[in-house]
Amino acid sequence: MSFGVYAAAGAVLLVLLRCALAQKRGVRCFLAGSVCGLGALAVLALLQPVTGVALPMTRFTAFVAAVLGMPGVAAVLVLRVILRV
Repeated sequence: MSFGVYAAAGAVLLVLLRCALAQKRGVRCFLAGSVCGLGALAVLALLQPVTGVALPMTRFTAFVAAVLGMPGVAAVLVLRVILRV
């Protein structure tokens, strides 16, 4: 991957951490969202033979799930359907 991708990912992470620190219980909510996102990604991987919905566990999907949580996982699924990847 290029440096630009890592720079963009770092910028998104810094913005989210800054927003989390500005709230009263922001870090706890940020960590809870990360755990929920990674859990949703794991459930999708476990239920892939049953549902037929395949979302590979890559560095990108893990990063999106950890930083954005469940909305990030849903966004990756929607992008996968739209782009037909």
